[in-house]
Amino acid sequence: MSVFHHQIPIEKYHGTGNDFIVVDATESVPDRPAFATTHCDRETGVSHEDSHRTGADGVLFLSLEARYSPPRVVMTLVQPDGSIAAMCGNGARVAAAWAAERTGATALMIDTPAGTRRATIDGDDVTIEMGVPAFAPRAVPLSRNTELIEEAVEGLSVTAVNTGVPHAVALVDDVDTVDLDAVAPAVRYADVFPEGANVTLGSQVDPAADGSDRDADATPRLRQRTYERGVEGETRSCGTGAVAVAAVAKRLGHLDGHDAVTVAPPGGDLRITVPDGGSATLAGPAEREFEDELETVVRST
Repeated sequence: MSVFHHQIPIEKYHGTGNDFIVVDATESVPDRPAFATTHCDRETGVSHEDSHRTGADGVLFLSLEARYSPPRVVMTLVQPDGSIAAMCGNGARVAAAWAAERTGATALMIDTPAGTRRATIDGDDVTIEMGVPAFAPRAVPLSRNTELIEEAVEGLSVTAVNTGVPHAVALVDDVDTVDLDAVAPAVRYADVFPEGANVTLGSQVDPAADGSDRDADATPRLRQRTYERGVEGETRSCGTGAVAVAAVAKRLGHLDGHDAVTVAPPGGDLRITVPDGGSATLAGPAEREFEDELETVVRST
């Protein structure tokens, strides 16, 4: 067997700090899990003078089909542990931004394992449809036949929802008072989640308490932190988690009707809608950081 090392072109993007290596799927990367594990490592992975972070939250392999109207992008997200995520909200927004640069389109369709999502572009701002949040046990999925709403799981009171991937959401007084790295792994691997779960914290922000001058009619605001399965750690932003926080807050009666909500993970603000019976939406910036080349390995007999 012969082993060949060659360089492939990549780009680095992020959506509110959720950062991804982007690879055109026409490039030959025979071992995608190994490529992701190597280059996403936060200590030894991809680095560049135009980026303040080493590594990434995943690799987006994108296939652009520009002959369609609107153009379509087939998106595969390989996470740092080598697994494939069915959906990633910020990743889908990055995919749309990447395709928009190549086509000039302001509307695109993003094909993911969780379904096809429509994206719209307005400068650096990208809005993506996220589907209808699902609480049904089979949809999450759960290892039982009843919904999981505000129940204790491994010491954390959570509500289970699928927003493209499963989330265990805990609404707390202040997300910063919870040691997420300490409590999340047990919930992430709890028996009630046969496919595992992302663990997401949310807390409501009182405009008067946070020193802002927003009036009583301002958009509701929630803070968010997410421990992502596949990353196996906290990320600076998680789009599916932001939608999950808003969906759970609405389910528990903290948000009304079609209200838009601002959800603030550590990496920046995201705008969420969770309309009754309709697709949720996720909006925010998606930005290109740099382009480079990374090594991949090809084996031949």
